[in-house]
Amino acid sequence: MNSSPLRILIVVNVFRPDLGGGVLFADLCDGLHERGLNIHVKCAYPYYPEWSDKSGKNGLKISHETDLGYVVERHGLFIPRNPNSLIQRLIYEGSFFLSLLRKIPRKNTYDAILVFNPLIGAAAYAGVASFLSKTPVWLNVQDLSAQAAAAGGIAGRSKGTSVLERIQNAVFRRSSFWSSISTPMVDTLKQIPGAPSDVHLIPNWLHSSLAKHILEASSRKRNTLHSPVKLLYSGNVGGKQNLLAFCEMLKETDASFSFRIQGAGSRFDEVTSWMKHHQDPRFEVHGLSDEKNLAIALAEADFFVITEKPGAGNSFVPSKLIPSLASRTPVL
Repeated sequence: MNSSPLRILIVVNVFRPDLGGGVLFADLCDGLHERGLNIHVKCAYPYYPEWSDKSGKNGLKISHETDLGYVVERHGLFIPRNPNSLIQRLIYEGSFFLSLLRKIPRKNTYDAILVFNPLIGAAAYAGVASFLSKTPVWLNVQDLSAQAAAAGGIAGRSKGTSVLERIQNAVFRRSSFWSSISTPMVDTLKQIPGAPSDVHLIPNWLHSSLAKHILEASSRKRNTLHSPVKLLYSGNVGGKQNLLAFCEMLKETDASFSFRIQGAGSRFDEVTSWMKHHQDPRFEVHGLSDEKNLAIALAEADFFVITEKPGAGNSFVPSKLIPSLASRTPVL
């Protein structure tokens, strides 16, 4: 007799068409579904990294999408007008938690709950759902919210940060299985009081759609440097990345380079304003591109730039490395 497929509830804040983790989590769900698992996703309406209601549907209504072959259940949440405001970020976290609480799974509905953190609200919901439905939780930590808030300047390194860390750690302890995406992140998680004896290292991967575009763009790659040297930054521009500080340092040099920045995020407007003010022709700024044009930009760049503010938690560098290495573009 064939056993019934595993039933997995996946809780994330971002999902396709959101970029970054949104594409990655969708790729995982696609793969699990193709392998016969019964997948149900709870996520927000598209908003990231632009911090705007991209679908025009964000609100109280819970929607269900089934065109992927599995259910994608979307919940509204508060989208901060100023993502650098601690108060607005706390409301953002809390609103997602409360929105998700409107639907708690019954006992025996799922065999496991997989929750992706950086949103503590998502992990908190998974803990409540686990307790009420007696379902085990797998916590995958993509980012440490409390530490990242301090490093990004959202929360100062004070009693407030300490309180956030205690809340974060208490939420994490509701999960029985922990994993993260890099060795430094795993080591940090192991230091949390009450952490499991084993915290598993499960790196992120190159999702299939971007891999296809990188392969198609590989013919554009050259073996010699451009003159001027072409630099590329692509992705989220927030406090943790501290991209503006890197630009300011680079501007003070007389180096010959062409630095293309394509991004979005809470500090993107600051970078854009800085470039308009200085009018340095070596810098150019654009919004985020689609995956095809990202692959082309990677192939044509001499160096892919990754910046991280000290103390940001080593969260995103491993994932940032993946597309650049796949395209054979050196990292700066």
